[in-house]
Amino acid sequence: QLQLVESGGGLVQPGGSLRLSCTASGFTWDVGWFRQVPGAESEGVACIRHHGGRPKYVDSVKGRFTISRDNDKNTVFLQMNDLKPEDTGVYYCAASPVYSVACTIESRDGYPSWGQGTQVTVSS
Repeated sequence: QLQLVESGGGLVQPGGSLRLSCTASGFTWDVGWFRQVPGAESEGVACIRHHGGRPKYVDSVKGRFTISRDNDKNTVFLQMNDLKPEDTGVYYCAASPVYSVACTIESRDGYPSWGQGTQVTVSS
């Protein structure tokens, strides 16, 4: 089972930036970022395939967030710019070592490995 470790969360003012990192213990194919707010369903934010092509983003973060990866370091990044209070939540990294035709942010299914989460708080 893959082990995933997230880092980079914190408290930031609206309009600020954070860069989240997710480091895996081994090979990953699809990697996704999901966020959870208490009392709400978890939401897929972005995902990326092993070769970096065809990343996906939820509409609310398009143009502000960028997902990327460094396969030599088994690490995926989520650069978050122009942060808004509604971006607040616990961000989880999820990964699968299995080939797929496309990564998904619509479902947690297909991601057997999950990190422990990192808190992102956007507040003035």
